[in-house]
Amino acid sequence: MKRYDDLFIDFDDTLYDTHGNAVIALHELFDTLQLGKWFPDANVFYDEYWKANIDLWTRYSKGEISRDYLIVERFRRPLSFGQGLEPTADYCLKVSDIFLDYCSSKPGLVDGAQELVEYLKLCGYRMHMCSNGFHEVQYKKLRACGLTEYFDTVILSEDAGYNKPAPQFFDYALQKSGADRNSTLMIGDNFRTDILGAKRSGIAVAYFNRFPEYPAAEQVDYEVTSLRMLIGIL
Repeated sequence: MKRYDDLFIDFDDTLYDTHGNAVIALHELFDTLQLGKWFPDANVFYDEYWKANIDLWTRYSKGEISRDYLIVERFRRPLSFGQGLEPTADYCLKVSDIFLDYCSSKPGLVDGAQELVEYLKLCGYRMHMCSNGFHEVQYKKLRACGLTEYFDTVILSEDAGYNKPAPQFFDYALQKSGADRNSTLMIGDNFRTDILGAKRSGIAVAYFNRFPEYPAAEQVDYEVTSLRMLIGIL
């Protein structure tokens, strides 16, 4: 078993339950803004939000759209389905600010995350958070879920100037963390951005496959379906 010194770890939906926390935040947002006045069926708003969010984050990770475009558009699209509601850019920014405040204050973690990071810390690994998330939001999430102390370095795409899976992101992460490419392992749930990005940058990978009915599309160093399985590997 190869020994690694440094671990690059994705944050959203690998350790932090971004989706679960966002579901709660969306319901809070719907109530706060009284969107029921325009949406007789709240599920229309929720469904359209997730469609837009998945599409926009995929395009953002490819560098096809800007951060500012994503922030406005992911709410403009679902809000445009409201009957009689005309979502201006200013209104969408207001909605986004409220939503991000709700989201980033939630402490929910993916099952096994706390146990894993405690184990890895005790083992002496240096841990580095590698995320495409927004700077101010990611730090607030870290504080909310209590994982700040476990990371030696926080590496964000906004600081790197590139999003995962760009090789420049991983080059920046290696430089920022002081890690050696040959003794570093990337752990993440997104096969394209986390796993293929790191693999093509010459970094070993552990794919956290949360949906095992869809196995890894390419050979990986490790594939697990729960975070606790990593304890048996590392």
